[in-house]
Amino acid sequence: MCWIDLRKRSSIAQQQHTYKTRACLVLSDFSCVVVFDHRVFANRSLTLENIKCYGFDMDYTMAMYKSPDYESLGFELIRDRMVSVGYPHELLRYTYDPSFPTRGLVIDTTYGNLLKVDSNGNILVCSHGFCFLKGEDINNYYPNKFIQRDDTDRFYILNTLFNLSGIKCTFRNVEFYSYINNLWHGDLLMSYRSMFQDVRDAMDFIHDTGTLKERTIKNLDKYVIKDSNLPVLLTRLKVVAKVFLATNSDYSYTKAIMKYLPKQSWRSFFDLIVVDTRKPLFFGEGTVLRQVDTDTGKLRIGTYTGDLQHGTVYSGGSSDIICDLLDVKGKDILYVGDHIFGDILKSKKRQGWKTFLVVPELNIELKVWDQKKNKSLFEELKRLDVFLAEIYKHLDSGSSECPDIDAVQTRMKVLTYRMDMSYGQMGSLLRSGARQTLFASQLMRYADLYSSTCMNLLHYPFNYLFMAPPVLVSSHPYILYRKQIAVLS
Repeated sequence: MCWIDLRKRSSIAQQQHTYKTRACLVLSDFSCVVVFDHRVFANRSLTLENIKCYGFDMDYTMAMYKSPDYESLGFELIRDRMVSVGYPHELLRYTYDPSFPTRGLVIDTTYGNLLKVDSNGNILVCSHGFCFLKGEDINNYYPNKFIQRDDTDRFYILNTLFNLSGIKCTFRNVEFYSYINNLWHGDLLMSYRSMFQDVRDAMDFIHDTGTLKERTIKNLDKYVIKDSNLPVLLTRLKVVAKVFLATNSDYSYTKAIMKYLPKQSWRSFFDLIVVDTRKPLFFGEGTVLRQVDTDTGKLRIGTYTGDLQHGTVYSGGSSDIICDLLDVKGKDILYVGDHIFGDILKSKKRQGWKTFLVVPELNIELKVWDQKKNKSLFEELKRLDVFLAEIYKHLDSGSSECPDIDAVQTRMKVLTYRMDMSYGQMGSLLRSGARQTLFASQLMRYADLYSSTCMNLLHYPFNYLFMAPPVLVSSHPYILYRKQIAVLS
């Protein structure tokens, strides 16, 4: 017989609303939405009591950047770099618009289109520059409104918040060159692929040369959110588990950011610190593990092969080395990061680590969903869905009757569009009407837990039992709706 202690039983009871909120956002659930800014949502059951080691990324995980100021800074630096290598000075008049880009979108480098797709590659939204395409226009580019998203030479998935500045710059260029004589500039043909590569090169330039980091460090108050609870979280975690930091940033930048956040001796919060990890390579073969001279920031020669030295900062290495140095197994680790591919997917698939995805956009998604106008749109969608179910309820494969549902379908499309536009020009990060986006499907598949910030762990005891919602199979909305009415009553 399996016994659950009283604290866990209380935790299970507390979790009930969490399931409903999470299911409403990502699944095809019709329960009411309540905004909980402090909630952590579960895709799979996980007991914090079994976690022996917590790992953290830094950028957009422990260090949260202020939006849209930080993305605007990145956009300006990319734009200026492109002008400096030969792009027209007219581009300098463009500014960053936070309403256009979202994460999880796909760039088609052949046609210069920005696509919002589901997990199978079915196109949900398509834009060329800032012109949104419909119906036949999309079919002209993509027969069946479908792409082979595994074609990574052509399609590039925007997985990280750092991509937002690049998206904006890319499609400002698409808009500009599409306007002036069909991509001809002087004697040169500007292909969309070359344009996208130039933006990528500019992004790499501002990161590799440290331009973005220098501007960030010079004005930390403007670009970095300072949360006084971060030292509290790290201090409490160290009482119950080992804690490590694994970031792609170099030591000098990591030191500047982390000194700004906790205000204390930041290295004392971690049992292990690894910089320059080069994720996702870090979760595979990795790189040479070296020690960092914390006075100069320079790397010491040779590969480090000794035991863990507390207070030492390392560079490179791999996830296997992390496990060896900390003497933990993959299943004992909960890794917290913001990059769905570099942090979450690779650590889950290659190492079997438990995963916690930070989705800063989540609070906005929930708040928009919870607005009165969207609630009324959603309620009407529910009524129409139940109405469709009622029409077909008494029909089976032997029926010849063909109900006229064109007007209902048209109304549902209008309602869905109005809901999507509440989130911005590209709609919700997680949905397009009743269909999940590629980002949402990856979130559900690879993230055990997710939340708007890792700081929300403070609101749960470290023996908390997160339970995934019990779902056997997907159901017709009418049946699901009626079943929930019974449960809620």
